[in-house]
Amino acid sequence: MRKLLTEFIGTFFLVLTIGLTVTAGSQFAPLAIGTALMVMVYLGGHVSGAHYNPAVSLALVIRGALPSSEYAGYAISQIAGATAAALVVNFVTGQTFAPAPGASVSPMAALLVEILFTFALALVVLNVATSKKTVGHSYYGLAIGMTVMVGAFAGGGISGGAFNPAVGIGPTIVNALIGGGSWSALWLYLVGPLVGGALAAAVFRIQETE
Repeated sequence: MRKLLTEFIGTFFLVLTIGLTVTAGSQFAPLAIGTALMVMVYLGGHVSGAHYNPAVSLALVIRGALPSSEYAGYAISQIAGATAAALVVNFVTGQTFAPAPGASVSPMAALLVEILFTFALALVVLNVATSKKTVGHSYYGLAIGMTVMVGAFAGGGISGGAFNPAVGIGPTIVNALIGGGSWSALWLYLVGPLVGGALAAAVFRIQETE
């Protein structure tokens, strides 16, 4: 239960930060989002592993760092945290939000960006948080948070910058049911991140080979 509660809390504050900065139109949203993830990783890393992302959890299952029997609980807690945060954003601001590709961006371009930056995120997590060669260091939270910041700055305007199925699902549910938004882009934030996470696990196996 403590692991699932931690995953809920960490994902909640990640998505709350996304929602409040995006609806405010802040140009510094990627910086705030990356920093929020960083501090939540430090908060929960010793409890649950601080995934806050079903694609990262998938990568850790494939790597063998998370039992496959725990994956569903992690993913449900993450999606629940994201949905709760989107509801709070709506209550506070009266607005809804959801990731969406740029107006002139093709679906395949958006999908590729989601795959690539989720790949980068999951590979960073695997290397700084699960490798035997990096045991005992203290920079893992910074590395993980800054990877998301880089992805949001570089790819947010192209794909919507989710890199996380929970970030896609929770806000999309609230935006569609309360804000009258569309479900049409949701598949990008399921397929792209999950493919990216699986690819990262495959590459990590090569990296860890002695």
